[in-house]
Amino acid sequence: MAELVAAMAIRPLVSILMSKASSSLLDEYKVMEGMEEQHKVLKRKLPAILDVMTDAEEQATEHRDGAKAWLQELKTVAYEANEVFDEFKYEALRREARKKGHYKELGFDVIKLFPTHNRIVFRHKMGRKLCRILKAIDVLIAEMHAFRFKYRPQPPVPKQWRQTDSVITDLQDIASRSRDKDKKNIVTTLLGQANNADFIVVPIVGMGGLGKTTLAQLIYNEPEVQKHFQLLLWVCVSDTFDVNSLAKSIVEASPNKNVDTDKPPLDRLHKLVSGQRYLLVLDDVWDNKELRKWERLKVCLQHGGMGSAVLTTTRDKRVAEIMGADRAAYNLNALEDHFIKEIIVDRAFSSENGKIPELLEMVGEIVKRCCGSPLAASAMGSVLRTKTTVKEWNAIASRSSICTEETGILPILKLSYNDLPAHMKQCFAFCAVFPKDYKINVDKLIQLWIANGFIPEHKEDSPETFGKHIFDELVSRSFFLDLEESKDYSGYYSRTTCKIHDLMHDIAMSVMGKECVVAIKEPSQIEWLSDTARHLFLSCEETQGILNDSLEKKSPVIQTLICDSLIRSSLKHLSKYSSLHALKLCIRGTESFLLKSMYLHHLRYLDLSNSSIKSLPEDISILYNLQVLDLSYCYYLDRLPRQMKYMTSLRHLNTLGCPELKSMPPGFENLTKLQTLTVFVAGVPGPDCSDVVELQHLNIGGQLELRQVENVEKAEAGVANLGNKKDLRELSLRWTKVGDSKVLDKFEPHGGLQVLKIYSYGGECMGMLQNMVEIHLFHCERLRCLFRCSTIFTFPKLKVLTLEHLLAFERWWEIDEWQVEQTIFPVLEKLFMSNCGKLVALPEAPLLRGPCGEGGYTLVHSAFPALKVLKMEDLESFRRWDAVEETQGEQILFPCLEELSIEKCPELINLPEAPLLEEPCSGGGYRLVRSAFPALKVLKMKCLGSFQRWDGAAKGEQIFFPQLEKLSVQQCPMLIDLPEVPKISVLEIEDGKQEIFQFVDRYLSSLTNLILELKNTETTSEAECTSIVPVDSKEKWNQKSPLTVMVLRCCNSFFGPGALEPWDYFVHLENLEIDRCDVLVHWPENVFQSLVSLRTLLIRNCENLTGYAQAPLEPLASERSQHPRGLESLYLVSCPSLVEMFNVPASLKKMNIYECIKLESILGKQQGMAELVQVSSSNEAIMPAAVSELPSSPMNHFCPCLEDLDLVLCGSLQAVLHLPLSLKNIWIADCSSIQVLSCQLGGLQKPEATTSRSRSPIMPQPLAAATAPAAREHLLPPHLEYLTILYCAGMLGGPLRLPAPLKTLRIIGNSGLTSLECLSGEHPPSLKALYLANCSTLASLPNEPQVYRSLWSLQITGCPAIKKLPRCLQQQLGSIEDKVLDAHYKVTEFKPLKPKTWKEIPRLVRERRQACRS
Repeated sequence: MAELVAAMAIRPLVSILMSKASSSLLDEYKVMEGMEEQHKVLKRKLPAILDVMTDAEEQATEHRDGAKAWLQELKTVAYEANEVFDEFKYEALRREARKKGHYKELGFDVIKLFPTHNRIVFRHKMGRKLCRILKAIDVLIAEMHAFRFKYRPQPPVPKQWRQTDSVITDLQDIASRSRDKDKKNIVTTLLGQANNADFIVVPIVGMGGLGKTTLAQLIYNEPEVQKHFQLLLWVCVSDTFDVNSLAKSIVEASPNKNVDTDKPPLDRLHKLVSGQRYLLVLDDVWDNKELRKWERLKVCLQHGGMGSAVLTTTRDKRVAEIMGADRAAYNLNALEDHFIKEIIVDRAFSSENGKIPELLEMVGEIVKRCCGSPLAASAMGSVLRTKTTVKEWNAIASRSSICTEETGILPILKLSYNDLPAHMKQCFAFCAVFPKDYKINVDKLIQLWIANGFIPEHKEDSPETFGKHIFDELVSRSFFLDLEESKDYSGYYSRTTCKIHDLMHDIAMSVMGKECVVAIKEPSQIEWLSDTARHLFLSCEETQGILNDSLEKKSPVIQTLICDSLIRSSLKHLSKYSSLHALKLCIRGTESFLLKSMYLHHLRYLDLSNSSIKSLPEDISILYNLQVLDLSYCYYLDRLPRQMKYMTSLRHLNTLGCPELKSMPPGFENLTKLQTLTVFVAGVPGPDCSDVVELQHLNIGGQLELRQVENVEKAEAGVANLGNKKDLRELSLRWTKVGDSKVLDKFEPHGGLQVLKIYSYGGECMGMLQNMVEIHLFHCERLRCLFRCSTIFTFPKLKVLTLEHLLAFERWWEIDEWQVEQTIFPVLEKLFMSNCGKLVALPEAPLLRGPCGEGGYTLVHSAFPALKVLKMEDLESFRRWDAVEETQGEQILFPCLEELSIEKCPELINLPEAPLLEEPCSGGGYRLVRSAFPALKVLKMKCLGSFQRWDGAAKGEQIFFPQLEKLSVQQCPMLIDLPEVPKISVLEIEDGKQEIFQFVDRYLSSLTNLILELKNTETTSEAECTSIVPVDSKEKWNQKSPLTVMVLRCCNSFFGPGALEPWDYFVHLENLEIDRCDVLVHWPENVFQSLVSLRTLLIRNCENLTGYAQAPLEPLASERSQHPRGLESLYLVSCPSLVEMFNVPASLKKMNIYECIKLESILGKQQGMAELVQVSSSNEAIMPAAVSELPSSPMNHFCPCLEDLDLVLCGSLQAVLHLPLSLKNIWIADCSSIQVLSCQLGGLQKPEATTSRSRSPIMPQPLAAATAPAAREHLLPPHLEYLTILYCAGMLGGPLRLPAPLKTLRIIGNSGLTSLECLSGEHPPSLKALYLANCSTLASLPNEPQVYRSLWSLQITGCPAIKKLPRCLQQQLGSIEDKVLDAHYKVTEFKPLKPKTWKEIPRLVRERRQACRS
């Protein structure tokens, strides 16, 4: 493969060189003056080389070493020549800018920015370079003749791009049919492990391109799987099985990606999966050498909930054996021939030419060569699509090798690559700069192609359009896949991303060789950056350090540098970045740009998005080649360079998410090539800013937001001009505040504008917006109606309409003449309305036909026949479903509505009257039911004070929601019944009346989530309590409820002496919340015993719960059974009467207790504690003996899996004994009585007891003895990583010894602690965060450098006994990013000696020594 592709990237290089050499700009500014003859010779010789390149490339693929070496040398010379002509071009642009006056504005900076601007010096330097290039070309031409390379015509660049055929079958569609059996088999395996305590690993094994990832996607997106697993995660592993990087990727694939970002990746992963039934897909695992590390990852994954699973895809059987050691791998077979044929036929034949019979007969032979691989079939079909004769098909068939197990499908993929035109080969090969499975932003990719000169000039199209054609062509040939539309950070602006199949990525890597370097973790000391490297992608910690160290020794000609991680400090060796064409940096921790403009003359692409910079240097305006400047989400950016008007090559300027930007620099009309301007901030008119009028002649397209419209002079004309820009697709107009305005009264944008967003407009109505696809109106507080006109018209394209905070909005429109009934919003799919206080009704609903009976129909009203989502919130006056009061009582239909949310509409009494519709019956036939919402899946109703009925008609007839899955009814006090909902899975009732309970029973057979909250009255008699499972429904109990989540608030009927619920009916319940249950006095152990699947239990606001068991005589807590056995997370909140815990099970991993003011013990009944505390107060000398005599019961080994313990506002808790060794996180706050904090006795080897009054190994002294001169010890869990103790004044008397794993220590408001120390004989901890505040007796800190080496956050305030910081901490202060210190500590911050003269050194050394002694 290497021989084949070595030449593939060369032709575009030579073509680019020829284009640069022929640029008219060079002649216009005479930059090649004195070199005219050499210039002419070069322009004559380059075409001669291009003529024979096709033959040279073919000979190189036939393993002719001479041809290969010749091409390699040509590549080297072409790169050098391109750099030379880049210098010529920049000199021409510099002279052009000087002519326009840029030098005058730069002033004296010109001298340092252009040290070689003298024409004679420039001519001499460049003349020598050009002569060197010509000599090298002469040698190449001589060798070209010696090798007898011949002329071979190159296919021309197509002027007409073929359209991607809409009838081409999607590979995903074929996969869903061809892999249906495989999908069902694996889904059955995954779901069948629901009660398995250990997670399972299911490896899918098969050769590359067989569809393993596609099958995993089908499984991942299967509705049953999505419903079964609580957490779904997808990560591509690819090259290296690095545990920390992989753990980080898994966490970042979850909704909790921004939680605990300061903690180690494995800890974050552990916390993420704890107690969650998860499905983790590890795609493309194939590094079996590193899989010994799998065991480390496995340890974290074992903490997931029951039934968790890991699904892996791999080409390597050995990988499958290692990862799924206890389970046979699922071997994926080749796709059946008829599916392969279907793919080839659909890809190879266009609808224009039809299926030529002679070629169709040849497909069978091609099928055999694909070896059952859908990717190979797609690639082969795409190649054949451009061939229309039998001869061409035979040629392809003869060149393609049959796929084997050894070669896989690489021969066909190589053939597909070789069939590309030269410029497409270069564009695709460049993608080797991205890591495998990287989501590539398509727009940015095309901009990078342009920046590197890969897009040929095309008279009819712009480079961006031509680049998009290339991308689409590569997509149609299966080089790119997984195209996705997603929103950016703001949620408003969309972007398209794609990925590359890993085998295609291998092809790109083999083309580029060492020219592309990808480092996604810190490179080893082995040479990673060669002198031939040109395109770099870095996504690892300490990126700046890696670059600085590497460039100190090497000088590669870097053209592309993409840093996908944060840059926090300065870059060095700045002159070595002088060849950059494309640069992406995310700068943090500094407000300035890290590179110097004088070394970036050739830069075309600069991406500084998400940086902390406040401004760019003014001299950045000398980047005359710059085409793309991305400053999006630079939150602190407050200005752009004033001389930006000289950056005349600029095509794309992105300043989205820069709220501090107050104006645009003057002279924007000079940026005539500008195509993208995401935000234009209209400043107060003046000489230092641009006005909107300067955009009048610019061809701006895509998305544009105009801010501070009130500052625009002649705003109506300016806005109208923006609305008429033919390439603009989305326009946002934002006023700072609502004021008098008529700017939009007559606004009629062109037909190409699709999205309009308007903020704080002060007019009363809008112009004619009938061509819009989306309209969003925010805070237009004076707007009374959408439009006024003489006759009715429709919005034929409108799909999304948002009306938010329109306080005066009362009518949808004002029309002089009402014509025949017409649907105004025929295709509207989403309607959002909020804070429209005067709106009474939806718009007039015209009469439509609806199906009814055997071929019959009924007449119904529908204003929104295509609406799918309707959300209404804070509509104080809304009461009708039709604007015309006469239609009230007539039937209204929302035929396509899937999601309906109604919130805070106090006047609304009912839903619309439902028409009769057909509903199929299970035994065949149909029945007629009333339903206004036949497609509704989600219904949320909240704070509807007047709502009474599900239908506007008279009571009595049952209303039907045939597709409803989620129903939420909150704070609707007048509602006493529920509708018929056969498919419901989630039901939420909040502040409902007791009468509504009788309707819950009918849903139990399908519910998976149930949230019930009765109306919270002062007393609820037992007579009023009813069961949701009627006693006469015993046959249902045997079926067992599918409920997995239950939340019970103010539901006394479930507990107490008269409880009616058969709890063993809920055997699948995993999460239970009990809130405000007055009858709950004792621990409901009979309930716990029945809930065999319970994983999470939350009990809050149960004021009468004491915790004592109900039985009069019962065994000791240690002898009682532990229920619920599988419980993993326990939360107790605001239970003021709670005294004693139940016997928690060994499976518990997390325990959080808040505001349980009477609680006396947490980890079992702690016998001897009262005597122990009493002894400690009266006679400290015998405290060690008292501790050692505590009973050694099983309670000393409670909760062996507990990792997280929170105790807050538990004032009666005197001691926390038996702390499990497994604890990693302890948080204790406002527990004023706690005097003892100790690990499990016997769990660790006890420290040797001493006879000293104050050297108790376990027990601290009481508060009264806190001032004793000697110290006392505390025994913390050995694996503890995070310890927080807040406002527990007497808890930590004496020294506190820190376990080695500790990462974060936070102690605030303590008056007993005397010192922090490292455990003797153990490795000192490496703290990342240390917070000490108001610790009055704390006098000393550890003096071990290791303790502070990783510290990034430090606070020491209000600790008067700490006179000075340890020297090793002083030395570290300069590198700590976040620190808060009392003033007297700051002067001790270590500063290196910086003598001005040699004579000063002795004096500085003496002063330093004196400071250290003091």
